Amino acid sequence: MRMTVVGSGYVGLVAATCLAEIGHHVVCVDNDIEKIATLEAGGTPIHELYLQELLSRHRGGRLTFSTSLEAAVRNSTVIFIAVGTPASATGAADLSYVETVARSIAQCADGYKVIVEKSTVPVRTNELVHRTMVQEGREWSEFDVVSNPEFLREGSAVTDFLYPDRIIVGANTDRAARLMRDVYAPLLDGSYAQQSGAVPKPEKARLEPLFLETSPQSAELIKHASNAFLAMKISFINAVANLCETAGADIEQVRKGIGTDRRIGTDFLHAGIGYGGSCFPKDVAAFRTVARDLGVSFGLLDEVHKINDEQRSLFVKKVRSALWTIKGKRLAVLGLAFKCGTDDVRESAAIEVIKMLLEEGAQIVAYDPAATERAKTILGDSISYASDAYSAAEGADALLILTEWREFLQLDLKRMKKVLRYPVVLDGRNLFTAKQMNSAGLSYYSVGRRPAEVTANTVRTAPRTGAR
Repeated sequence: MRMTVVGSGYVGLVAATCLAEIGHHVVCVDNDIEKIATLEAGGTPIHELYLQELLSRHRGGRLTFSTSLEAAVRNSTVIFIAVGTPASATGAADLSYVETVARSIAQCADGYKVIVEKSTVPVRTNELVHRTMVQEGREWSEFDVVSNPEFLREGSAVTDFLYPDRIIVGANTDRAARLMRDVYAPLLDGSYAQQSGAVPKPEKARLEPLFLETSPQSAELIKHASNAFLAMKISFINAVANLCETAGADIEQVRKGIGTDRRIGTDFLHAGIGYGGSCFPKDVAAFRTVARDLGVSFGLLDEVHKINDEQRSLFVKKVRSALWTIKGKRLAVLGLAFKCGTDDVRESAAIEVIKMLLEEGAQIVAYDPAATERAKTILGDSISYASDAYSAAEGADALLILTEWREFLQLDLKRMKKVLRYPVVLDGRNLFTAKQMNSAGLSYYSVGRRPAEVTANTVRTAPRTGAR
């Protein structure tokens, strides 16, 4: 099948590449001439497992790049819209890019087309795209508009696309729904996974995902509701973690006790400095706005947002408590990306914490395995950047872990103690245990657990009350 993906950002590039991987001929279109030139030349603008491999496999074959939307649309039956929908000042999704693309498609389309919403959009956007097509002179019989939300996690986006839990298709006609089933057929019947050279199937992934046909409105709500629910799980466990610190409980023990209930599960139930990235903050804000505009009270979302913001401040308070004062302190930071496995720093909790520490007069030296260059576009020369974790920690008054990179678990903690000025570690992602840190002679402060401070000869655990 010949298709077009409009937008070469995170969602668009992954979708275009994976659609080519399962056998389609795909043109990825973007009006950013420099980005298209980079992609055509073999560059990869984002850090994502398997993406470079698949781009190299299909670039110039089943996958091409272009700045000409008209030519791509005329040669395609299915057109995916995967442009940005940034949050406006009010929290509402800015749909101007979606509208512009829809009008452009309408103006150059010839023959029947299926326009697919892949961008994350508020409910009833499908109706707006449909209205736009009609306003531009297209007959109802000449097109369908389908809502097909993505559920890609940064760091595992390729495998999430190729081995999804479910594929949601919100369509108003059987014709469009059948065509979308054909688009995803190699995933739905499991045939892709059997191909030689297929991206390996993750251990817990479904071999044959669910194909769920819904109304367009339901599909649009499924996306926002899914992300809001996951954000709620994160804020919930963080609120419980704050209670644990005051009560003298251990959030890791509580998390295990909660998460082993199959009705709840352990995913997204990790205490820390809060969620970030390009999806959760924006989608929670957009969902709140949609509910408000429709006259529906959804105060739970307000609290999810509030708790997430407070986690940064509470962690900075913890740093202040451990060091007495922050002003003039040299702090080593491990992690700049909003999560492990990606170089994305959008709405990164790590960067928000760094900004707060800078406001209090700290000097920051940071290391991240992938996100340093992107972080520089935000932080500039307000901090220093190290080439590895030990260089960052050299002479620092404390070590702060702000992103849960797996490689940090391999740190030589005794070596870390030697290079630090003071043996103090503040773990904003609960990567370690107090026992691991104390055995290396390091005082340890984490989230939802009592501090474990090392004195000259003993380990001292903070009292049960007032730990925060």
